[in-house]
Amino acid sequence: MTMLGPLGFTAPWLLLGLLALPVLWVILRAVPPAPIRRMFPGVVLLLGLKDEEQVTDRTPWWLLLLRMLAVAAVIVGLAGPVLNPQEDRAAEAGGGPLLVVMDASWSSATDWRQRREALESLLARAERQDRTVALMRLTAPEAPRFQVAGVLQSRLGGILPEPWEPDAARVEQAISLLPEENFDTFWMSDGLDRESRETMLAALEARGTVTVFESPRAHYALTPPRFEDGHVLLTLRRLRPGPEAEVSVAGHGLDPAGNPAVLVRNRVIFEQSATETELELNLPAELRARITRFEIEGAGSAGAVALPDDSLRRREVALIAGNENREGLELLSPLHFLNKALAPTADILDGTLEDVLPANPDVIVLADVATLAPGEEDEISEWLDKGGTLLRFAGPRLAASDVSRSEEDPLMPVRLRAGGRSVGGAMSWGEPKALAPFTEDSPFYGLEIPEDVTVTSQVMAQPDPTLASRVIAQLTDGTPLVTRKRVGQGQVVLFHVTANAEWSSLPLSGLFVQMLERLAVSSMPASPAPEDLAGTVWQPIRVLDGFGRVVDAGNLPGVAGEDLLAEPLGPELQPGLYQGEDRSLARNVVTADTVLEPAVWPERITVEGLSRPQETPLAGWLLALAVALLLADVIASLALSGRLGGARAKGGATAAVLIAALALGAVPTDVRAQGAQGDQAAPEAEEGQGEEVRGDDAAAILAASEVTLAHVLTGDRELDDLAEAGLRGLSETLFFRTSVEPADAVGVDLETDELAFFPMLYWPVTPSQPMPSDAAYAKLNEYLRSGGMILFDTRDADVAGYGTASPEGRKLRDLAAPLDIPPLEPVPQDHVLTRTFYLLQDFPGRYTSRDVWVEAAPPDAEQVEGMPFRNLNDNVTPVVIGGNDWAAAWAMDERGNPLVRIGSGFAGERQREIAYRFGVNLVMHVLTGNYKSDQVHVPALLDRLGQ
Repeated sequence: MTMLGPLGFTAPWLLLGLLALPVLWVILRAVPPAPIRRMFPGVVLLLGLKDEEQVTDRTPWWLLLLRMLAVAAVIVGLAGPVLNPQEDRAAEAGGGPLLVVMDASWSSATDWRQRREALESLLARAERQDRTVALMRLTAPEAPRFQVAGVLQSRLGGILPEPWEPDAARVEQAISLLPEENFDTFWMSDGLDRESRETMLAALEARGTVTVFESPRAHYALTPPRFEDGHVLLTLRRLRPGPEAEVSVAGHGLDPAGNPAVLVRNRVIFEQSATETELELNLPAELRARITRFEIEGAGSAGAVALPDDSLRRREVALIAGNENREGLELLSPLHFLNKALAPTADILDGTLEDVLPANPDVIVLADVATLAPGEEDEISEWLDKGGTLLRFAGPRLAASDVSRSEEDPLMPVRLRAGGRSVGGAMSWGEPKALAPFTEDSPFYGLEIPEDVTVTSQVMAQPDPTLASRVIAQLTDGTPLVTRKRVGQGQVVLFHVTANAEWSSLPLSGLFVQMLERLAVSSMPASPAPEDLAGTVWQPIRVLDGFGRVVDAGNLPGVAGEDLLAEPLGPELQPGLYQGEDRSLARNVVTADTVLEPAVWPERITVEGLSRPQETPLAGWLLALAVALLLADVIASLALSGRLGGARAKGGATAAVLIAALALGAVPTDVRAQGAQGDQAAPEAEEGQGEEVRGDDAAAILAASEVTLAHVLTGDRELDDLAEAGLRGLSETLFFRTSVEPADAVGVDLETDELAFFPMLYWPVTPSQPMPSDAAYAKLNEYLRSGGMILFDTRDADVAGYGTASPEGRKLRDLAAPLDIPPLEPVPQDHVLTRTFYLLQDFPGRYTSRDVWVEAAPPDAEQVEGMPFRNLNDNVTPVVIGGNDWAAAWAMDERGNPLVRIGSGFAGERQREIAYRFGVNLVMHVLTGNYKSDQVHVPALLDRLGQ
């Protein structure tokens, strides 16, 4: 390739054709010699006559210049010009096959788009040089096959990063797959140092030159969350030391309505030159239990996402006693020692069974509670089936009752003997009994038993064939002390002694606290060793992809317990959340022991960054310019010859110049808003009604002359019809309730239609709708900046995180990524959208979730005394994002009847009414902005609000 400034030419010899331009200029300027002039008397008769058609005897200079430019554009275009061509260092070494090696790990995902662009540039150069190319990913090595660059370029869309690193075994496998022939290498590094790099580099250098592509961008990682001293601790790391930097950490989970939401967001500062920082979160137990993942916002890699498991969540334990506390005798209270033992590690719930069961606690403790009401038994049984733990303690009431005597009670683990047993007391023989060592199958296995722990009284279990399998702790004489049985997904556990010190010294010991932690706080230690999981199988529930997105595990096979924590991540063991028999464990990409070190390359290796000018071939543009210039030349020639309606030469020249300018600079815009008939064009004018009006012009005139609501066409005919019916119903509501009289709603094609005519676009989101083009996004951004508003509706109630919980949510993120959208927040209670026409606090559609996202208020927006609301955004929020399926709630047929059933009875109709009111508020907000924030409305609003 020959370079000329920022331009490169693949066929530079064709530029010699430019030398012919002066000759062509002379030829075109040449004219036949003028005729000899002779006076003829009869010519006097022709004086006064004027020839309407005149032909010039010399080509105008501007037409010659137009032709020269057209010829020059053809010559330069055929020479293969390329803007910002990339220098090929491998070509300097002699060319030959080219192998692209990609680490393709989670650290590469941060700037994967730039890597794709760099790879496309490499393949374009290789194609120009007729070089064969092969690609190898070290995270999933396969034998490279050298082929034409164009074939590999067509497969780039399926090449993605993996959520793990290339370990030594995979690198050795990749080396064994390298061909024996010589080739050059472009190594796209993820920037992380690992021991296997030197081995791989030596193998590649043995076969040719190696050039490394490595991004200087900061790479962030997040370690798994830890729960210590009542706080959630997160450790953040970055690859290289640098200046002070600020990042945002978000905790995602489910809101009370069950919708994905950002539950917590905090800013974290990396001090100058620091590579590690820590975030401490003090979260309520209820909120902490809802969090499903933490992530560093904007990092876009699996290493910046941490999944919590059961080890993070504090258990909610409900304590219920069979008798009331004795006034002034707290040590004799059945719940005193339980409170002391559980308070540091669990959240205690107080109240009756009727009060605590709706809160769905993890554990319910019944201290000497003998008899339960039938309704309570049914509710507890249902709660047990879903995974609850019922922890019971014996006592005088239970010993004196008939519970679980003749037959086993569903809420007791064993049958009991009548009366009980008393040892070591004044009225009994023998010494108090000690505890026997815990067996390996007991959840208490490994706990040390103090010598001073003794038992003086207990309730006795009735011998039974199943008794031995249900004993998890016993006394030295073999009598059961703690028994357990499974009920559905939950369990029932009985301590055969009291929860206070009346029957034993167990509640006075540290062993009591440890036993309760094993039962009520977790079923096993928070961080089990691999050998502790031997013999178990863990099923993946959700896994992470390379970009840090949480996806369903699908049909991935289960993982052996001993491999879950010990084996390196890979296709068989992907990072994610794994479910065991009675708990879940998270396997994250980055662990507490992970150390991020930047890769260091030898001085002989050329290292290039990914931030490079993009190669742009110009041949097509220049040839298109030549065609446009020649078209302008044809029109100008016809004008000069008087064949365009008898125009004079001077007028023809002016017209030709204007036509040439239009051909060069104008971009045709098809203002063709779709009507209610979808893709059908407006019918032609009927006979006798004058000149025909084009359908697109008529639609544009109609949309510009009246308020017209529009919806984005998705390609799904059923959904588009429903959106049209929804806007029809909203238009009818506006017509009858307000002074706004909208025209018929229309569907718009983002690629062809002009958007400026519509104050609001309703955009229903489907997983299959195509992505708009760059030109469409440019129109959309201009529409948003000029005061338009888009109502995004995922129609799945996924209104909080609008991203990853559903296919529609993920599609919304892809659709909205190129848009110029300001920071968003859920609609605050004093937002002007809540009072533009109706006073509202909920915005239901087909679904009833309140979380609707609008432009965030300015940081300095404060409540002013005497005002019921803040002065928020001065303009219309450019986007409103939700998932309540408003079109379904608004939809009407031609006769005004609802098309979609909403709820049932009066509640459903009330929900539809509120949906209509939200639609009215939305349109009035678009048309009036912050008008209802003006001071003049305060008295009326205060009166309506009852203040």
